[in-house]
Amino acid sequence: MSPNAAPTRPPSRHMVWIPGGAFQMGSNDFYPEERPAHRVTVDGFWMDEHPVTNAEFRRFVKASGYCTMAERAPDPAAYPDADPALLVPGSLVFRQPHRPVSLDDYHAWWEYVPGACWKHPEGPKSNLNGRNHCPVVHIAYEDAEAYATWAGKALPTEAEWEFAARGGLDGAAFVWGDEHAPNGRLLANTWQGQFPSQNLKLDGFERTSPVASFPANGYGLYDMAGNVWEWTSDYFTPRHPEEAAKACCIPRNPRVESPEQSYLLNQPGDHIPRKVLKGGSHLCAPNYCLRYRPAARQGETIDTSTSHIGFRCIARADRP
Repeated sequence: MSPNAAPTRPPSRHMVWIPGGAFQMGSNDFYPEERPAHRVTVDGFWMDEHPVTNAEFRRFVKASGYCTMAERAPDPAAYPDADPALLVPGSLVFRQPHRPVSLDDYHAWWEYVPGACWKHPEGPKSNLNGRNHCPVVHIAYEDAEAYATWAGKALPTEAEWEFAARGGLDGAAFVWGDEHAPNGRLLANTWQGQFPSQNLKLDGFERTSPVASFPANGYGLYDMAGNVWEWTSDYFTPRHPEEAAKACCIPRNPRVESPEQSYLLNQPGDHIPRKVLKGGSHLCAPNYCLRYRPAARQGETIDTSTSHIGFRCIARADRP
C-alpha cells in the first residue's frame, strides 16, 4: 500500500485521513523562528478531527486513574529558585488586566493558581459545567503523551501537524487562505481588541469554545487555528535548520528528537527542555501574537500547563 493511500477505516472514531505529500513548511514573512521556509514531505496518517475534549479526557482519567502534572506538587529539587508557596499543585491561568499593560511582562496577565487543573480551569472554585465539548486545558507534555499512549495513538511531529493544518492550501498564511477575515468573517476563536486588557469577543467567545464551532479546513479538521495551543512531539529549535532549505534533498517525515537546542539559556527554567506548540489559542491577537497560522510555532517547557494549552493525536500506519 502507498504511504499516502487511506486504509479502509480509521483506528478510532472522529479521526480524519490526511493523505500526505510535499508542502512548504515554515514562513519567511512573519516571526524569525518560522524561517527558513523549506520543502518537506510527510506520509499519510490519521488525525483527530478536533482537539481532545474535556469529556474525552475525563474518560481517560476514569479508565486509567491518571493524575496530571498540575494535580501533583512540583519537586522542590527541580525548582531550587522557586517560591516555596508556589510548590503546590496548580497551573497558570490567564487573568485579564483591567487596564492596558506593557506587553514586555507576561506576569501582568498570567498567574500561577493553586488548585487550577483540567477539572478546575480557572481555579478550585471553577468546574467543567457546560464545557464537555471544549478542549481540555492545563495539559503538560507528559499528560498529552500519556493520553496518546492509552488511546493507542501518538502526538504528531511538527511537520505532520503543519501539513494537516494547511488542509491542502500550500503556502497560505492562514488555515483558510491569505485573508485574515474573509468578507469580515472570523474563522477561528482568537482575541479581538487590544491584548490583554480589551477583549471585544467579536467571535462570541471569551475563553475556549466547543470544538467545531468554526468551519473545518480542507482536510475536515476543526480548530487548527486558535482555541488552544497543541503539543507536538518535536523539540523546539530557534529556527528551522538552514540545510532544510537546500533544494537538493527534501526531508521526509522529519523529527527533532534531540533537546539540545531547546533550552532557554540564562532564563528561568533554562534546565527544562522545550517542545513545539502549534496553532495558537483564543489569547492570540494581531497586536501581540499572530500565531494562529500553520507556519507559526512556539517553544514551551515540557512541565508547563496553562489555561490555553491542549492537544490532539494522530495514528500512523508505519510506527507510533
